Amino acid sequence: MDVVIIDYRMGNLRNVQKAFEHIGVAARVSSAAEDLTLADGLVLPGVGAFGDAIANLQAGGLIEPIRQAVNAGKPFLGICLGLQLLFEESEEMGTHRGLGLLPGRVVRFGTELKVPHIGWNQLELAGGVSSPNTLLEGIPDHSYAYFVHSYHVVPADPTCILATTEYGIQFASVVGQGNLYGAQPHPEKSQQVGLRLLRNFAKVIESEPR
Repeated sequence: MDVVIIDYRMGNLRNVQKAFEHIGVAARVSSAAEDLTLADGLVLPGVGAFGDAIANLQAGGLIEPIRQAVNAGKPFLGICLGLQLLFEESEEMGTHRGLGLLPGRVVRFGTELKVPHIGWNQLELAGGVSSPNTLLEGIPDHSYAYFVHSYHVVPADPTCILATTEYGIQFASVVGQGNLYGAQPHPEKSQQVGLRLLRNFAKVIESEPR
């Protein structure tokens, strides 16, 4: 299994790589567009500002390879900022276009809340149970994961929401549509819940025909 962690100069890439290594999956970090084409599965982590992230992806010639990989059915996981980049636009420090792989926007938490939202919080599974063949298989409802973010996604299609989290409002914290997944919490910081999430993603990759 060839898992590529996309390097666009934003995010704790090595920590994500180490988390995959911990579950026995060899994942490599790459900024080469051709590696995205050859990989069995792709991971887009991220920490920082949305606009900078899109600019870095564009400068690295990675936007079209990402879109082509997703459209071709390659399993894809966005983490934190990587999740937000999957959507159409963000209001972070102006309006910025995203990858447009999922319909919806990225908005800031309300001013009455302390931002960023940092620390452990619960995943409330859609329907209250984890579904097979998703990122959350075997993860109990109300499990805790670790968050660090000031903005959250608002999907236009609620059917893609796999889990929500309460922080002043109920926001989408895990999404999935076809081969495309995203998690707002950091699995590499979420202990056993995070490792199970990454194992589930590896299972999705393994189930895909080569």
